[in-house]
Amino acid sequence: MKKPLLILTFTFIILSCKNDKKINDKPNIVTTTSMITDLVSNIGGNHINLQGLMGSGVDPHLYKASEGDVSKLANADIIFYNGLHLEGKLVEVFKKMKTTKTVAISDALDKKTLIGSEYFASNYDPHIWFNINYWIQATVFVTKTLSEAIPDKKDIFETNRDTYLKQLNMLESELKNTIETLPKNKRILVTAHDAFNYFGKSFGFEVVGLQGISTATEAGVQDVQKLSTFIIEKNVKAIFIESSVPKRTIEALQAAVNSKGHNVTIGGSLYSDALGNNGTTEGTYIGMFKYNVKTIVNALK
Repeated sequence: MKKPLLILTFTFIILSCKNDKKINDKPNIVTTTSMITDLVSNIGGNHINLQGLMGSGVDPHLYKASEGDVSKLANADIIFYNGLHLEGKLVEVFKKMKTTKTVAISDALDKKTLIGSEYFASNYDPHIWFNINYWIQATVFVTKTLSEAIPDKKDIFETNRDTYLKQLNMLESELKNTIETLPKNKRILVTAHDAFNYFGKSFGFEVVGLQGISTATEAGVQDVQKLSTFIIEKNVKAIFIESSVPKRTIEALQAAVNSKGHNVTIGGSLYSDALGNNGTTEGTYIGMFKYNVKTIVNALK
């Protein structure tokens, strides 16, 4: 009986806030995840008013919009989000944005090329940012969307796009060189949840997550025991926690492995569903990716 009241509350907030004026006559752009915020920032620069909903360490799978978030969304000219049900809790709010343009980054991609998942609502793995080629396509897509919305800034957006695409291509080459220092038989990545399948497919890693694709699922005792056996059989040296996922499950996995006489260490914390803190190298998509790969390779050598 409480759900209609919640919907009415969201609707009231949207209607009451929609009349707010733009700041400095620049369009208001709202983004969901920190990866998308960083991407849009690289293209839009100081020609847009950009607000990201999710900061460092925030899990988009479980994220719920606050009244402040609904206000930001209601006043947005464009909302960029991942799609593929990554931000599942925000879907109902997006449906109320009848006068706001909502853009799913994943619409830039051919769904036939995505990794399927029968356990996820969209039937696809939503962690598309770990495929650099997908992020290149997303960059082109965001540029096109902003250029159509703000045509007088098109040349600036396209120049920013070209600069960023060069950086992404250099990133992929650099990461491949780093990964080549790790023997192929050691390229087994065990993490808290299955956020790294696109990374594994791109760079030749076998990837196993304890919780599955969504952190909304809980790992059980059988999951821990099964994965601990896998780690011992494959002689995995290190496993990894994630910045946006509680570390207790990986610590339980480590304890299970060590109790069977095989020593496995926690190789570090990886950035999976969110970037690092603003103002740090890891607070950017490129910096995050470099940090992750360096951490993985150093721990598994």
